[in-house]
Amino acid sequence: MKAILLLEDGTVFEGKSFGAKGFKCGEVVFNTSMTGYQEILTDPSYYEQIITMTYPLIGNYGTNTLDVESVKPWVSGFIVKENCDYPSNWRNGKSLGDYLSENGVVGLEGIDTRQLVRHIRTKGAMRGIISSSDLNLKNLKKELDKYPGLVDRDIVKDVTSAKPYHWDKGVVDAISGEECLPKKRCKVVAYDFGIKQNILRLLVSNGCDVQVVPAKATAEEVLAQKPDGVFLSNGPGDPSGVDYAVAEIKKLLGKKPIFGICLGHQLLGLALDGKRFKLKFGHRGANHPVKNLKTGEIEITSQNHGFCINCDSLNEKEVEMTHLNLNDMTCEGFRCRNIPAFCVQYHPEASPGPHDSNYLFADFITLMEQNKR
Repeated sequence: MKAILLLEDGTVFEGKSFGAKGFKCGEVVFNTSMTGYQEILTDPSYYEQIITMTYPLIGNYGTNTLDVESVKPWVSGFIVKENCDYPSNWRNGKSLGDYLSENGVVGLEGIDTRQLVRHIRTKGAMRGIISSSDLNLKNLKKELDKYPGLVDRDIVKDVTSAKPYHWDKGVVDAISGEECLPKKRCKVVAYDFGIKQNILRLLVSNGCDVQVVPAKATAEEVLAQKPDGVFLSNGPGDPSGVDYAVAEIKKLLGKKPIFGICLGHQLLGLALDGKRFKLKFGHRGANHPVKNLKTGEIEITSQNHGFCINCDSLNEKEVEMTHLNLNDMTCEGFRCRNIPAFCVQYHPEASPGPHDSNYLFADFITLMEQNKR
Protein backbone atom coordinates (compact mmCIF):
# COMPACT_ATOMS: atom_id res chain seq x y z
CA MET A 1 0.00 0.00 0.00
CA LYS A 2 1.18 3.50 -0.79
CA ALA A 3 1.27 6.45 1.58
CA ILE A 4 1.88 10.15 0.99
CA LEU A 5 3.21 13.12 2.93
CA LEU A 6 2.13 16.52 1.58
CA LEU A 7 3.76 19.63 3.03
CA GLU A 8 2.14 23.07 3.07
CA ASP A 9 4.67 24.35 0.52
CA GLY A 10 3.50 21.73 -1.95
CA THR A 11 6.40 19.29 -1.50
CA VAL A 12 5.30 15.64 -1.78
CA PHE A 13 6.96 12.49 -0.45
CA GLU A 14 5.54 9.14 -1.60
CA GLY A 15 6.41 5.85 0.02
CA LYS A 16 4.99 2.71 1.56
CA SER A 17 2.28 2.59 4.22
CA PHE A 18 2.70 0.79 7.53
CA GLY A 19 0.57 1.08 10.63
CA ALA A 20 -3.00 2.35 10.44
CA LYS A 21 -4.98 3.27 7.36
CA GLY A 22 -6.23 6.87 7.25
CA PHE A 23 -4.95 10.46 7.16
CA LYS A 24 -3.98 13.11 9.69
CA CYS A 25 -2.67 16.68 9.72
CA GLY A 26 0.09 17.96 11.97
CA GLU A 27 3.36 19.86 12.18
CA VAL A 28 6.13 17.93 10.39
CA VAL A 29 9.29 17.73 12.52
CA PHE A 30 12.28 15.43 12.96
CA ASN A 31 13.89 13.60 15.88
CA THR A 32 17.57 12.58 15.93
CA SER A 33 17.30 9.79 18.54
CA MET A 34 18.64 6.36 17.58
CA THR A 35 16.27 4.57 19.99
CA GLY A 36 13.21 5.40 22.05
CA TYR A 37 10.55 5.48 19.35
CA GLN A 38 7.89 4.05 21.68
CA GLU A 39 8.57 6.74 24.28
CA ILE A 40 8.36 9.36 21.51
CA LEU A 41 5.07 8.00 20.20
CA THR A 42 3.46 8.04 23.68
CA ASP A 43 4.86 11.39 24.84
CA PRO A 44 1.90 13.86 24.88
CA SER A 45 4.36 16.65 23.99
CA TYR A 46 4.29 15.28 20.42
CA TYR A 47 0.53 15.77 20.07
CA GLU A 48 -0.37 17.13 16.59
CA GLN A 49 3.13 16.43 15.26
CA ILE A 50 4.18 14.17 12.39
CA ILE A 51 7.51 12.74 13.51
CA THR A 52 10.36 11.93 11.13
CA MET A 53 13.10 9.74 12.61
CA THR A 54 16.55 10.53 11.23
CA TYR A 55 18.01 7.16 12.24
CA PRO A 56 17.46 4.95 9.18
CA LEU A 57 16.24 1.69 10.78
CA ILE A 58 13.39 1.96 13.29
CA GLY A 59 11.41 -0.82 14.96
CA ASN A 60 14.22 -3.35 15.35
CA TYR A 61 13.49 -4.01 19.05
CA GLY A 62 9.71 -3.93 18.71
CA THR A 63 7.39 -2.56 21.40
CA ASN A 64 6.27 -3.59 24.88
CA THR A 65 3.78 -2.57 27.55
CA LEU A 66 6.36 -0.94 29.85
CA ASP A 67 8.15 1.62 27.65
CA VAL A 68 5.25 4.05 27.45
CA GLU A 69 4.99 7.62 28.69
CA SER A 70 1.18 7.90 28.78
CA VAL A 71 -2.01 5.98 28.08
CA LYS A 72 -1.62 5.96 24.27
CA PRO A 73 0.36 7.32 21.29
CA TRP A 74 -0.36 11.00 20.58
CA VAL A 75 1.52 11.68 17.34
CA SER A 76 -0.30 12.58 14.14
CA GLY A 77 1.97 10.42 12.01
CA PHE A 78 5.27 8.52 12.02
CA ILE A 79 7.86 8.57 9.21
CA VAL A 80 10.92 6.31 8.93
CA LYS A 81 13.41 5.34 6.25
CA GLU A 82 12.98 1.61 6.95
CA ASN A 83 10.57 -0.10 9.34
CA CYS A 84 11.67 -3.43 10.81
CA ASP A 85 8.88 -6.02 10.46
CA TYR A 86 10.80 -8.72 12.36
CA PRO A 87 11.93 -7.19 15.67
CA SER A 88 14.23 -9.12 18.01
CA ASN A 89 14.38 -8.29 21.70
CA TRP A 90 13.67 -10.21 24.91
CA ARG A 91 11.10 -7.56 25.94
CA ASN A 92 9.34 -7.35 22.57
CA GLY A 93 5.56 -7.79 22.59
CA LYS A 94 4.59 -6.76 19.08
CA SER A 95 6.10 -5.10 16.02
CA LEU A 96 6.08 -1.35 15.57
CA GLY A 97 3.74 -1.66 12.59
CA ASP A 98 1.21 -3.68 14.61
CA TYR A 99 1.50 -1.21 17.49
CA LEU A 100 0.74 1.72 15.17
CA SER A 101 -2.17 -0.13 13.58
CA GLU A 102 -3.75 -0.92 16.95
CA ASN A 103 -3.46 2.71 18.02
CA GLY A 104 -4.64 4.38 14.83
CA VAL A 105 -1.32 5.98 13.84
CA VAL A 106 -0.48 6.30 10.14
CA GLY A 107 3.08 5.32 9.27
CA LEU A 108 5.15 6.11 6.16
CA GLU A 109 8.37 4.33 5.19
CA GLY A 110 10.63 4.10 2.19
CA ILE A 111 11.14 7.81 1.56
CA ASP A 112 14.45 9.66 1.61
CA THR A 113 14.26 10.90 5.22
CA ARG A 114 17.55 12.76 4.75
CA GLN A 115 15.97 14.86 2.01
CA LEU A 116 12.92 15.56 4.19
CA VAL A 117 15.05 16.57 7.18
CA ARG A 118 17.22 18.86 5.03
CA HIS A 119 14.05 20.44 3.65
CA ILE A 120 12.72 21.10 7.16
CA ARG A 121 16.07 22.46 8.33
CA THR A 122 16.14 24.84 5.36
CA LYS A 123 12.49 25.88 5.22
CA GLY A 124 11.54 25.29 8.86
CA ALA A 125 8.99 22.98 10.47
CA MET A 126 5.72 23.26 8.60
CA ARG A 127 2.19 21.95 8.44
CA GLY A 128 1.67 18.68 6.63
CA ILE A 129 -0.76 15.84 6.04
CA ILE A 130 0.11 12.14 6.04
CA SER A 131 -2.26 9.72 4.31
CA SER A 132 -2.47 6.02 3.55
CA SER A 133 -6.11 6.12 2.42
CA ASP A 134 -6.87 9.05 0.12
CA LEU A 135 -3.86 9.66 -2.15
CA ASN A 136 -5.48 12.44 -4.21
CA LEU A 137 -3.32 15.53 -3.74
CA LYS A 138 -6.20 17.97 -4.33
CA ASN A 139 -8.24 16.31 -1.61
CA LEU A 140 -5.29 16.25 0.76
CA LYS A 141 -4.54 19.93 0.15
CA LYS A 142 -8.13 20.83 1.02
CA GLU A 143 -7.79 18.99 4.32
CA LEU A 144 -4.39 20.54 5.02
CA ASP A 145 -5.71 24.06 4.36
CA LYS A 146 -8.19 23.56 7.21
CA TYR A 147 -5.46 22.73 9.73
CA PRO A 148 -4.51 25.84 11.77
CA GLY A 149 -1.08 24.75 13.01
CA LEU A 150 0.21 25.18 16.57
CA VAL A 151 0.88 28.90 17.05
CA ASP A 152 -1.29 30.63 19.70
CA ARG A 153 -3.51 27.56 20.14
CA ASP A 154 -4.26 25.70 23.37
CA ILE A 155 -3.80 21.99 22.67
CA VAL A 156 -2.90 21.16 26.27
CA LYS A 157 -6.63 20.84 26.96
CA ASP A 158 -6.69 17.76 24.70
CA VAL A 159 -3.95 15.84 26.54
CA THR A 160 -4.33 16.83 30.21
CA SER A 161 -6.05 14.55 32.72
CA ALA A 162 -9.77 15.08 33.26
CA LYS A 163 -9.50 14.95 37.05
CA PRO A 164 -6.85 14.84 39.81
CA TYR A 165 -5.18 11.55 40.69
CA HIS A 166 -2.49 10.19 43.00
CA TRP A 167 0.67 8.65 41.51
CA ASP A 168 2.61 6.09 43.56
CA LYS A 169 4.76 4.14 41.06
CA GLY A 170 8.54 4.51 41.09
CA VAL A 171 11.29 3.72 38.60
CA VAL A 172 11.51 -0.02 37.85
CA ASP A 173 14.80 -1.70 36.99
CA ALA A 174 14.31 -3.37 33.58
CA ILE A 175 16.59 -6.30 34.47
CA SER A 176 15.70 -7.10 38.08
CA GLY A 177 12.14 -5.78 38.07
CA GLU A 178 12.77 -4.01 41.38
CA GLU A 179 10.90 -0.76 41.98
CA CYS A 180 12.59 2.18 43.71
CA LEU A 181 10.22 3.35 46.46
CA PRO A 182 12.10 5.27 49.17
CA LYS A 183 10.55 6.88 52.22
CA LYS A 184 8.41 9.93 51.39
CA ARG A 185 10.16 13.21 52.17
CA CYS A 186 8.08 15.84 50.37
CA LYS A 187 4.58 16.29 49.01
CA VAL A 188 4.39 17.53 45.41
CA VAL A 189 1.43 18.72 43.38
CA ALA A 190 2.24 18.17 39.69
CA TYR A 191 0.44 20.08 36.96
CA ASP A 192 -0.43 17.80 34.05
CA PHE A 193 0.07 19.75 30.83
CA GLY A 194 0.83 16.44 29.09
CA ILE A 195 3.04 14.89 31.72
CA LYS A 196 5.38 11.98 30.97
CA GLN A 197 5.03 9.05 33.34
CA ASN A 198 8.78 8.76 33.82
CA ILE A 199 8.79 12.23 35.38
CA LEU A 200 6.25 10.98 37.89
CA ARG A 201 8.28 7.81 38.50
CA LEU A 202 11.42 9.83 39.18
CA LEU A 203 9.61 12.17 41.57
CA VAL A 204 8.38 9.13 43.53
CA SER A 205 11.81 7.47 43.43
CA ASN A 206 13.32 10.67 44.84
CA GLY A 207 11.02 10.54 47.85
CA CYS A 208 7.97 12.53 46.71
CA ASP A 209 4.33 11.91 47.50
CA VAL A 210 2.80 12.99 44.16
CA GLN A 211 -0.68 14.32 43.47
CA VAL A 212 -1.38 15.16 39.82
CA VAL A 213 -3.86 17.91 38.89
CA PRO A 214 -5.35 18.94 35.51
CA ALA A 215 -3.95 21.87 33.56
CA LYS A 216 -6.81 24.16 34.63
CA ALA A 217 -6.39 23.58 38.36
CA THR A 218 -6.35 26.90 40.21
CA ALA A 219 -3.61 28.11 42.53
CA GLU A 220 -6.13 27.99 45.38
CA GLU A 221 -6.87 24.32 44.67
CA VAL A 222 -3.15 23.53 44.59
CA LEU A 223 -2.32 25.39 47.80
CA ALA A 224 -5.30 23.81 49.58
CA GLN A 225 -3.45 20.48 49.35
CA LYS A 226 -0.58 21.98 51.39
CA PRO A 227 2.22 20.73 49.14
CA ASP A 228 5.91 21.23 49.80
CA GLY A 229 6.40 22.04 46.13
CA VAL A 230 4.71 22.45 42.76
CA PHE A 231 5.86 20.77 39.56
CA LEU A 232 5.08 22.17 36.08
CA SER A 233 5.13 19.42 33.47
CA ASN A 234 6.03 19.09 29.84
CA GLY A 235 3.30 19.33 27.21
CA PRO A 236 2.54 20.12 23.58
CA GLY A 237 2.22 23.27 21.54
CA ASP A 238 2.58 26.99 22.10
CA PRO A 239 2.79 28.21 25.72
CA SER A 240 1.06 31.45 24.70
CA GLY A 241 -2.13 29.47 24.13
CA VAL A 242 -2.17 28.25 27.73
CA ASP A 243 -2.79 31.67 29.29
CA TYR A 244 -4.97 30.26 32.08
CA ALA A 245 -1.99 28.25 33.39
CA VAL A 246 0.28 31.31 33.26
CA ALA A 247 -2.23 33.25 35.38
CA GLU A 248 -2.31 30.54 38.06
CA ILE A 249 1.48 30.13 38.10
CA LYS A 250 1.79 33.88 38.78
CA LYS A 251 -0.31 33.34 41.92
CA LEU A 252 1.95 30.47 43.05
CA LEU A 253 5.24 32.37 42.66
CA GLY A 254 6.86 32.79 46.06
CA LYS A 255 4.23 30.65 47.80
CA LYS A 256 5.82 27.24 47.18
CA PRO A 257 9.01 25.97 45.51
CA ILE A 258 8.43 25.44 41.78
CA PHE A 259 10.23 23.15 39.30
CA GLY A 260 9.33 23.24 35.60
CA ILE A 261 10.35 21.05 32.66
CA CYS A 262 9.88 21.80 28.92
CA LEU A 263 6.44 23.47 28.52
CA GLY A 264 6.55 24.01 32.29
CA HIS A 265 9.77 25.98 31.77
CA GLN A 266 8.11 28.11 29.11
CA LEU A 267 5.00 28.76 31.21
CA LEU A 268 7.15 29.80 34.16
CA GLY A 269 9.02 32.16 31.84
CA LEU A 270 5.76 33.75 30.68
CA ALA A 271 4.57 34.01 34.30
CA LEU A 272 7.74 36.04 34.99
CA ASP A 273 6.78 38.37 32.10
CA GLY A 274 9.22 36.85 29.64
CA LYS A 275 8.63 36.44 25.91
CA ARG A 276 8.52 33.24 23.85
CA PHE A 277 9.46 32.66 20.22
CA LYS A 278 9.10 29.76 17.80
CA LEU A 279 12.24 27.91 16.81
CA LYS A 280 12.80 27.37 13.09
CA PHE A 281 12.72 23.56 13.31
CA GLY A 282 12.87 22.86 17.05
CA HIS A 283 15.05 20.65 19.22
CA ARG A 284 14.13 16.95 19.23
CA GLY A 285 16.52 14.13 20.06
CA ALA A 286 18.59 12.50 22.78
CA ASN A 287 22.00 14.01 22.09
CA HIS A 288 21.74 17.79 22.52
CA PRO A 289 24.68 19.44 24.34
CA VAL A 290 23.75 21.87 27.12
CA LYS A 291 26.19 23.85 29.25
CA ASN A 292 25.52 24.15 32.97
CA LEU A 293 26.56 27.76 33.54
CA LYS A 294 27.02 27.21 37.28
CA THR A 295 29.44 24.27 37.04
CA GLY A 296 30.81 24.71 33.51
CA GLU A 297 29.99 21.07 32.76
CA ILE A 298 28.42 19.93 29.49
CA GLU A 299 25.32 17.76 29.78
CA ILE A 300 24.10 15.57 26.92
CA THR A 301 20.34 15.95 27.02
CA SER A 302 17.05 14.64 25.67
CA GLN A 303 14.90 17.36 24.11
CA ASN A 304 11.54 17.93 22.47
CA HIS A 305 10.29 21.47 21.94
CA GLY A 306 9.45 23.88 19.14
CA PHE A 307 9.13 27.07 21.21
CA CYS A 308 11.68 28.80 23.42
CA ILE A 309 11.85 31.51 26.09
CA ASN A 310 13.96 34.55 25.22
CA CYS A 311 16.05 34.91 28.36
CA ASP A 312 16.94 38.49 27.40
CA SER A 313 13.28 39.32 27.98
CA LEU A 314 13.51 38.29 31.65
CA ASN A 315 14.52 40.74 34.38
CA GLU A 316 18.21 40.08 35.21
CA LYS A 317 17.69 41.29 38.78
CA GLU A 318 15.04 38.62 39.33
CA VAL A 319 16.14 35.76 37.06
CA GLU A 320 19.49 34.06 36.42
CA MET A 321 20.12 31.91 33.35
CA THR A 322 21.54 28.52 34.39
CA HIS A 323 21.73 26.40 31.22
CA LEU A 324 22.67 27.19 27.61
CA ASN A 325 22.09 25.17 24.44
CA LEU A 326 25.45 24.82 22.68
CA ASN A 327 23.94 24.16 19.24
CA ASP A 328 22.15 27.50 18.89
CA MET A 329 22.86 29.36 22.17
CA THR A 330 19.21 29.42 23.24
CA CYS A 331 18.04 29.34 26.85
CA GLU A 332 17.83 25.85 28.37
CA GLY A 333 17.24 26.77 32.00
CA PHE A 334 16.94 29.55 34.56
CA ARG A 335 16.26 30.11 38.24
CA CYS A 336 14.67 32.92 40.20
CA ARG A 337 17.07 34.86 42.44
CA ASN A 338 14.62 35.87 45.15
CA ILE A 339 12.00 33.11 45.21
CA PRO A 340 12.34 29.29 45.15
CA ALA A 341 11.66 28.52 41.50
CA PHE A 342 13.76 27.01 38.70
CA CYS A 343 13.24 25.20 35.41
CA VAL A 344 14.90 23.59 32.40
CA GLN A 345 13.80 23.41 28.78
CA TYR A 346 15.20 19.93 28.17
CA HIS A 347 14.08 16.59 29.68
CA PRO A 348 16.21 15.52 32.67
CA GLU A 349 14.07 12.39 33.06
CA ALA A 350 15.41 11.24 29.64
CA SER A 351 13.85 7.77 29.12
CA PRO A 352 15.42 6.83 26.94
CA GLY A 353 18.58 8.81 26.69
CA PRO A 354 21.35 10.26 28.86
CA HIS A 355 21.09 10.51 32.64
CA ASP A 356 23.41 13.51 32.95
CA SER A 357 20.67 15.76 34.34
CA ASN A 358 18.99 13.49 36.92
CA TYR A 359 20.48 15.71 39.65
CA LEU A 360 17.72 18.27 39.02
CA PHE A 361 15.18 16.08 40.83
CA ALA A 362 17.46 15.98 43.87
CA ASP A 363 17.83 19.77 43.60
CA PHE A 364 14.03 20.07 43.74
CA ILE A 365 13.90 17.92 46.89
CA THR A 366 16.58 20.08 48.52
CA LEU A 367 14.74 23.28 47.58
CA MET A 368 11.49 21.96 49.09
CA GLU A 369 13.16 20.85 52.31
CA GLN A 370 14.87 24.23 52.68
CA ASN A 371 11.54 26.03 52.29
CA LYS A 372 9.29 23.88 54.46
CA ARG A 373 7.18 25.95 56.80
